[in-house]
Amino acid sequence: MSAHEAWSLVCRLFKGGTPVFKAALSPAEVNACASLGPAIKPTAISQTFALCPYCQLRSGQIFGDGKGGQICQCPECGPTVLSAEDRAALMLDEGWLRSKLRMAMEIESRDGITDICDGVWRLGDARRAPVLLARSLTRLWSDPSIFDRVRVAGADIRVIAPKTREVRGNPFSVGVEWLPLEERFTLYGGGIAFIGSDTGQAPLIAAEPWAAYLGPFSSDFRWVTLDDWSHGPIRCTDGQAAIFRALWSFKGVKVEAERIMLKAGQESQKPNDLFKIKKENKGKPEYEGPLHAYRTLVKSTQRPGEYWMPCAATER
Repeated sequence: MSAHEAWSLVCRLFKGGTPVFKAALSPAEVNACASLGPAIKPTAISQTFALCPYCQLRSGQIFGDGKGGQICQCPECGPTVLSAEDRAALMLDEGWLRSKLRMAMEIESRDGITDICDGVWRLGDARRAPVLLARSLTRLWSDPSIFDRVRVAGADIRVIAPKTREVRGNPFSVGVEWLPLEERFTLYGGGIAFIGSDTGQAPLIAAEPWAAYLGPFSSDFRWVTLDDWSHGPIRCTDGQAAIFRALWSFKGVKVEAERIMLKAGQESQKPNDLFKIKKENKGKPEYEGPLHAYRTLVKSTQRPGEYWMPCAATER
């Protein structure tokens, strides 16, 4: 089961917004459910109707068979014996989706999720820009005042929403950017990755943004690939990537912390400040990964406080 197929199922379930019978899924989608883990949760659709286990096309009313079992009275197939598996249903854990999208967009943890209206949520601010998650573009078209409720002076609004057949290009006016859920995000390393996250960068649909290009780093230093890290390529924040980029530019030469931070454009005093983990995030791969990469790749002296990256010296 590829990550693409699993992500397609996540997008379909979110767009529908309702539980589905497990029997209505294709074999590939059933396998995807198993790979998605906590993203998918079991649920009950109805106590009175079930998908016909014979044709799997029509729903029929549930009746007792007089022997302690149940049958589905399909309008096409007639009475068909029901098993517990035939009534099994599942749905997307949308709390999981919203949480992972916040991480993908690097939204500050202090920003909570706001339920704006039915099918629309404000996930928080990414680089001061409000981020909305919508089940459909139609909901936003029908009530443009939603944008006025979240608009911030000097910043565009970013809308994450599934694709529709009717839309080509950006469906909104200037100041509102649409990020198609299916195209601009993907499953990766137990979470969700944002594809083409740099401003002005075209969506990287075919390429792998995490591919090692400069030693263990991707071309933008946002990803680090290490053999001793079992969770796949490590995703870095903008600040962490800036530190790695600065250290790389010094080609393995020992440099004082002040010079590195100036080169990286960061206000902290030392490079490792950007890799510290809050207590509540300890043990989580998405936070532990960058710290592991820093400890593996960056060397330092206690005094006078110099830092260097040996792998950069081999790339001269």
